[in-house]
Amino acid sequence: MTSDPPQEILIVGLGAVGTIYGYILKNSTRVRVTIVARSNHAIVQANGVHIKSGKYGDMPGWKPHRLCKTVAEAADRAYAYVIVTTKAIPDIMRTPQLLAAILTPEYIEKYEQPVYVIMQNGLNVEMDLFAALKALGKVPKILGSALYINANQLQGNVVEHSDFGWISLGIYREDHSVIENSPEDEILLKGFADIVNAGGGIAKTWPSIQRIRFTKNLWNLTFSSFCTLTGYPLPSLFRAPPKDGDTYEVYVSESTRDLILEYTLPTIKAMMEEYVTLGHAMDLSEPGTGVTSDFVDYMIKETAAIHVKADSTHLPSMLLDAENGRPMELEVIIGEVVRMAKGAGVAVPRIEMMYAMLVVVQNQIVRKQELETRAKQS
Repeated sequence: MTSDPPQEILIVGLGAVGTIYGYILKNSTRVRVTIVARSNHAIVQANGVHIKSGKYGDMPGWKPHRLCKTVAEAADRAYAYVIVTTKAIPDIMRTPQLLAAILTPEYIEKYEQPVYVIMQNGLNVEMDLFAALKALGKVPKILGSALYINANQLQGNVVEHSDFGWISLGIYREDHSVIENSPEDEILLKGFADIVNAGGGIAKTWPSIQRIRFTKNLWNLTFSSFCTLTGYPLPSLFRAPPKDGDTYEVYVSESTRDLILEYTLPTIKAMMEEYVTLGHAMDLSEPGTGVTSDFVDYMIKETAAIHVKADSTHLPSMLLDAENGRPMELEVIIGEVVRMAKGAGVAVPRIEMMYAMLVVVQNQIVRKQELETRAKQS
């Protein structure tokens, strides 16, 4: 009896998420993993990635089965799954542009279209690809996801990961009011979830991924954006001054604690409550499982519990991008919320103010990048 040949998987993006899930999928031994590394191809090709994971261990020199510079280079074979782990920045590049080489008539004629798995932050990040596949006459097979993973790319080939993480998966549908999976949907979800679980990850499947993603977006919408505008990580809201040999630098001074309790945290909570109202208006919230006032209190409490600790070092990805002069996932995390609220007639003044300020930050980051690019080309 012979075993089935490994399936081919393509991951587009070798940042923190692409690295950790590349490791998990390769570790399953059921697949061959090709990864497109656009900005860090040379250093990873030479030295691999140094994964520093509390869950999977310390692994210098990790590599996928195959490393490519571009999607075009990787478009030489059929894939069972194509996983998008790049940051979702539609104001810079939309997903169909990123995946153009496997959406051409030539590729489609030669190879069957894969199942697409979108591992990106934000809301409605699957829409462009869904529309592009329909325009090509294909029935879109897209899995949306909500990732829970404390991982940062510290350098081009160094990824730090905590001791926990899981992924929620579901079928992306244009109509989010459909909240039941068909038998075919269940098969599609199980196929990918089984590979993740076999590789040491944790995959959970859901009948309505849009609601799960809406809930997940709450944290980035509020805490991540606050950190980005202030330039400080979350211990700046919660952690007491160091004592008993602690050496951390970011904390709340005793003289400022009352001000944060009176003004800062209530403002963050008020933003969350605006989001709760939007969720109810758009039927994206379920009592007990979605974005509710009880969930808001839970999220603030759990976030505080993590970041009062002396060993809290995680930086929200938006803050990390801003610090490194990289475009942020502003439009899909916050801009899309503002647009959804306008469409639903829901007032979200605090969220709009956060968006208005971060638009300025994003503009300056993009402007400087453009200047640097022109300087290199001249």
